[in-house]
Amino acid sequence: MILVTGGAGFIGSNFVLDWLAQSDEPVINLDALTYAGNLRNLVSLEGDARHVFVKGDICDRALIDQLLTTHRPRAIVHFAAESHVDRSIHGPGEFIKTNVEGTFTLLEAARAFWNTLQGDEKTAFRFHHVSTDEVYGSLKPTDPPFAETNPFEPNSPYSASKAASDHLVRAWHHTYGLPVVTTNCSNNYGPYHFPEKLIPLMIVNALAGKPLPVYGDGQQIRDWLYVKDHCSAIRAVLAGGRLGETYNIGGWNEKANIDIVKTVCALLDELKPDAAGPYSRLITYVTDRPGHDRRYAIDARKVERELGWRPAETFETGIRKTVEWYLANAEWVAEVQSGAYKDWVSTNYAARS
Repeated sequence: MILVTGGAGFIGSNFVLDWLAQSDEPVINLDALTYAGNLRNLVSLEGDARHVFVKGDICDRALIDQLLTTHRPRAIVHFAAESHVDRSIHGPGEFIKTNVEGTFTLLEAARAFWNTLQGDEKTAFRFHHVSTDEVYGSLKPTDPPFAETNPFEPNSPYSASKAASDHLVRAWHHTYGLPVVTTNCSNNYGPYHFPEKLIPLMIVNALAGKPLPVYGDGQQIRDWLYVKDHCSAIRAVLAGGRLGETYNIGGWNEKANIDIVKTVCALLDELKPDAAGPYSRLITYVTDRPGHDRRYAIDARKVERELGWRPAETFETGIRKTVEWYLANAEWVAEVQSGAYKDWVSTNYAARS
């Protein structure tokens, strides 16, 4: 059995679905169901005894202790995090609470539980911390991609809070011996992505005939990773990663934001053409966000060299699957677009037009 935190969010829910599609090993799924947590992502698991959902906060030590004592998982896979840069700029406090205090609480509970284990159970236990490439800061156009040895230079409240959590995980391994592994991933995309992030926001807005807001000149570069490839990488690291090590997970797909938006528009023109004309007509440049990192890129050779992992999807195959999924799941999109979500989009972009 494994314990997954944040398993109703975008990456977490994809991981839970992927795990149970390939294994009968049960999952305890702990999620606070904040704005980005959505049980609709997991509707296909209703009635499945292998999936036990628990609504709760990773800052709740008593709850974590109870789950560990009752279910005795062999691993914790820690996704739970506040993860949106713009939200961290508007309200950094929640990011410190969840990403720093929550990770600390989870580490302490895991350490106490691990210390009760003996023999093979203790040897087999793992704490897998899922993090981001944003902890490394920003790259210049000619800089080599981020390697695991790059210094941390976070530039937003979000990335600073994740860097802090990465440091805590490392320290709990080196100080207490807790058996940890960490993965730092590039930008994920794919099914069940909450429509505040770039790709789903462009799809949803385009279909609604709304402006497609692009920050600054749109030349910010990211490395794009299809979420199901990320899930397979986590499985590989959880199974074979060296204790205390960090593994960068990337898609080998550096793309400028404006090129992503134009690709989405072209796919929508093909798959669901608009009588009013090409979707690219809706592209609207807006004021850049404060401290916007210019370029991220991941060197994922270590995980390939040590564990044989490479992404299965190219950007071209992954983005087509993503657009097709959103077109086929309009009901899911409508349900997540609650009043709170609409208020957030209005708040974030109103001052940038």
